[in-house]
Amino acid sequence: MPTEIRWDRMTGPELKALAGRDALVVLPVGSMEQHGPHLPVWTDSACAHEFALRAATAVADDLPVAVLPPLWLGLSEHHLPFGGTITLDHATFQAVIRCVVRSLVAEGFRKLLIVNGHGGNIDPLAVAGRELAVEFGIPIVTTTWPQAAAKEIGAILTTQPGVQHACEGETSLWLALDAAQVRQGMIAESLSNPPPNPPAGFVRFYSFEERAPRTGVRGDPRAATAEKGEAIFAAVTKAIAAAMRDPVLWTAPDAVWDSGRGLKPQ
Repeated sequence: MPTEIRWDRMTGPELKALAGRDALVVLPVGSMEQHGPHLPVWTDSACAHEFALRAATAVADDLPVAVLPPLWLGLSEHHLPFGGTITLDHATFQAVIRCVVRSLVAEGFRKLLIVNGHGGNIDPLAVAGRELAVEFGIPIVTTTWPQAAAKEIGAILTTQPGVQHACEGETSLWLALDAAQVRQGMIAESLSNPPPNPPAGFVRFYSFEERAPRTGVRGDPRAATAEKGEAIFAAVTKAIAAAMRDPVLWTAPDAVWDSGRGLKPQ
């Protein structure tokens, strides 16, 4: 019988036993936001969950692991003009992540991997991972799946160098995962005419109405195939599974604060 890896399918006593075995907990994080006229608003959450499940399955025979249900709310203000988008603000997002970590620590878990599927979450998760590791004293590792195997993904795609938004890459994932979710008759209408990227080294807020006019899509979904989707799933799954096994990532963080919350003496 296959080892159960899904947190939501286990009982309290089973999860308590996993905590006693120093199990790795995996939290997929996504969003609920527009993905053009051809992909569902669940895309980032569904893909993050699928990558987490596939990687956990790959290591489950010898590494105790539990995959939480995906956190389906992220930072998506930039997608609001196109409809279908529900977003958190930064403070609430950070608070939700903190509550998850606090709960895990209270139950005896000591390692957390966050598998992120949404670009707007990258910076907030970097801050959360750093601050919560210091606060709770456990390793918190974050990865955004297109970055976990960027070179491999670039070699799979034919019209763009990497994953963009509702593009060749994300459309290929859905064709591999559940083609019925893709409004294939709308793909030809999904192209936008994006403006040039801002100069390197400078950052500001843009809505997707500005960055992907008319459709909310960046990239060319017409080149998507299920075969490309399966190849992306395989490459990213391999990279995340390797990270799950990498001891360099899972050492306890240094206690940089003393008990009075001052800087630790050197």
